[in-house]
Amino acid sequence: MQLLSEFQSPYLVITVDEPRIDAASAVQFKDAMRPLVEQGTENILLDLNRVDSIDSSGLGAVIAVMKYLGSGRALELAGLRPKVQAVFRLTRMDNVMRIHESRASALEQVARAS
Repeated sequence: MQLLSEFQSPYLVITVDEPRIDAASAVQFKDAMRPLVEQGTENILLDLNRVDSIDSSGLGAVIAVMKYLGSGRALELAGLRPKVQAVFRLTRMDNVMRIHESRASALEQVARAS
């Protein structure tokens, strides 16, 4: 599972550089995310703009990462393509996680709020 990470205040931005998060890659996704989120930054922005599809196992892996963060730390999503966004909408996870149109829009919202 290829993940790219960089700090863009106030987020640790993690980009999934894979076309899908599914049953075949969900465990690899969680295993790759764990050391990144252990860095201790409060906010994680998961950029999914390169992900074309996600299944229930992939969704479960994203939820597991969110739970791993615990209270006081946020997992936000950005750049969801239509098929991926549909999965989050159908499962109503879009009501649980903050979803941004793009990485840039997430950073703009933070800048405006400051």
